[in-house]
Amino acid sequence: VQLQASGGGLVQAGGSLRLSCAASGMVFSISAMAWYRQAPGKQREVVADITSSGTTNYAASVKGRFTISRDNAKNMVYLQMNNLKPEDTAVYYCRGPFDYWAQGTLVTVSS
Repeated sequence: VQLQASGGGLVQAGGSLRLSCAASGMVFSISAMAWYRQAPGKQREVVADITSSGTTNYAASVKGRFTISRDNAKNMVYLQMNNLKPEDTAVYYCRGPFDYWAQGTLVTVSS
């Protein structure tokens, strides 16, 4: 299993970014996927997850601003992040089944 995350960067508060996670070596269509983040000095936390059937869940801090989605034909999962806030600054990780993780992608939101 390989997961590769991309799409991080520097954005001003109120801006948007879309993170992508490409999966290979797994039956993606039946796998639940999730995005986590870890801010400096804090524990890693789940941001959003999506089941194989497309049911989504969000952390309270991002609900209404972030959207997780998947494209089973492309073996991709996305995290659309809108109205970003400085407190969203973190390294974001994609997590697949069996505790496989992508490398992190850094999101920095300036005030």
